[in-house]
Amino acid sequence: MLPVVLGFILDLIIGDPFGSFHPICAIGNTISFFKKKIRAFFPSNRVGELIGGIILCFIVVFLSTIVPFLLLFVGYRIHFNLGFVIETIFCYQILATKSLRTESMKVYDALSDPDLEKARHAVSMIVGRDTSALSKEGIIKASVETVAENTTDGVIAPLFFMMIGGPVFGFFYKAVNTLDSMVGYKNEENLYFGRMSAKLDDVLNFIPARISALLMIAASFLCGYDAKNAWYIFKRDRLKHASPNSAQTESVCAGALNIQLAGNAYYFGKLYEKKTIGDAKKDLEPLDIKRVNRLMYVTAYLGVLVFCVMILILYIQ
Repeated sequence: MLPVVLGFILDLIIGDPFGSFHPICAIGNTISFFKKKIRAFFPSNRVGELIGGIILCFIVVFLSTIVPFLLLFVGYRIHFNLGFVIETIFCYQILATKSLRTESMKVYDALSDPDLEKARHAVSMIVGRDTSALSKEGIIKASVETVAENTTDGVIAPLFFMMIGGPVFGFFYKAVNTLDSMVGYKNEENLYFGRMSAKLDDVLNFIPARISALLMIAASFLCGYDAKNAWYIFKRDRLKHASPNSAQTESVCAGALNIQLAGNAYYFGKLYEKKTIGDAKKDLEPLDIKRVNRLMYVTAYLGVLVFCVMILILYIQ
């Protein structure tokens, strides 16, 4: 528990400073490398794509798990303090609380410029959709949705798995999550190739997404937002998404801020029709990016507190 808490504190203070040397970037590079090799080997039909995608998933998850396990094993064998330091650094690198806020606030800052191109570029760094034609409202919506959804992917889910199995479980989760973000799209290129990664990500996020939503409802109360409406929209709209998990926190956020999220969006040049989440009780404004970040931070604090209390209870028993 202690390395996870210390890693969380380090993440809040430092964020992600290592660029291409960051282990999550290394996972992404591993995916890109083996994706090319596997696709060149297997036929580009349905069966070949499915088998290739399963093999890619296995290789990436195995490497992403065994490498930190071996480093921790060697570190602790050399000296306990060395192993503890390595474990704390790993936990810190798995979390993305500060970086999520930093990147989304770049969009907030860019919106002060009358020329929206800077804001479109900033938001393109944190979303997978096409941003070239987004209006000001669309830019704000994309930013808010990303922070709300990644409260699960970047904060609560990693905390959940690290509290269970340390950074080894944390890297296992991040490997699957990174696979989903890179090959899990239901487009022509990845419909079958990324299916295993997408399904496994759905399974791993099923419990953490719902924990995140409940924590976010409590956070909306502590932040002074509309907690009652957050609970109402969560119950009504939490399944209004192709993914069983993405709308969990998005619905809470929409209700807490009294805004409407989701709706149609372009990905890879193709329009995807989506149901809206929440009610447009007020227009979206740049301050909503600040509000959702505050909501994300308080949700993260609550997550650490709740997980630690649960572990202490289990330990005492």
